[in-house]
Amino acid sequence: MKRAEDIIKEKGTDLITISADATIEDALKLMVAKKIGAVLVEENGEIVGIWTERDLLRNSLVDSFNPRNSRIGDYMTKELITVDGSENIYRMMDKFLGLRLRHLPVEKEGKIIGLLSAGDVIKAALLEKTKEFDELNEMVSWEYYENWRWSK
Repeated sequence: MKRAEDIIKEKGTDLITISADATIEDALKLMVAKKIGAVLVEENGEIVGIWTERDLLRNSLVDSFNPRNSRIGDYMTKELITVDGSENIYRMMDKFLGLRLRHLPVEKEGKIIGLLSAGDVIKAALLEKTKEFDELNEMVSWEYYENWRWSK
């Protein structure tokens, strides 16, 4: 069964981060350019938060919010909910659904090694199920029974 670390390796291990001092506009430009829905926020080489499309929606109702000059560090989600690299896809799907999340940073040995979206994990689960189905289908195909003979 696939684990978080396996999906990260397939997806690519590039961490897309932005400085906590960057503006919301900078983060939006980065997210649009990379076609992503979340960006990890970095300060002094450490991941200190995450900023997502949902944060944009929530923050846009705050009177002092101005994407052109608001610091992302002031509006990011600071309490990161992470998963270990050894977590399997079904446990991650439980977290996405149970905690109503769309993105999960993946940790290995205390360090963030990647960011998975709910879509990444669902895709991996579907591919795994398709592979299992194909293997079972091959196992019980007509050819299998045609080649199976009783000895006389």
